[in-house]
Amino acid sequence: MSFLPPFGPPFGPPFGPPPGHSPGPGPAPGPPGQPMAPTSPPPAFVPQQQSATLLTVDPGSIRRCMFRFTYIWMHNGSQFWFFPVFLGPNSIAGFRWNGFSWMYTGFDLRSIQSFTCT
Repeated sequence: MSFLPPFGPPFGPPFGPPPGHSPGPGPAPGPPGQPMAPTSPPPAFVPQQQSATLLTVDPGSIRRCMFRFTYIWMHNGSQFWFFPVFLGPNSIAGFRWNGFSWMYTGFDLRSIQSFTCT
């Protein structure tokens, strides 16, 4: 007599995408749990900053920019291309373009003055 737990096999589902699944556009797939940087540089232009500046960025407003090239203006005066891959209630993380390559970083949403995504 064999025994199986009430919720299925003891080892759980297999890792990786289902058979026949091909990844869509976006970052190249990587090891499980590790977000991947974009495979190309950001656009070669700096977008026009909107005249309205925010006191704080709401997570819902920047959510549409997830996994898209996003230009960010910070309250401290810095500005850069960013590729967000994680959004929390008070913070955002992803890849920041340093002019040569993508570097993983994160920061508080309150430090963002404004943003736009392509």
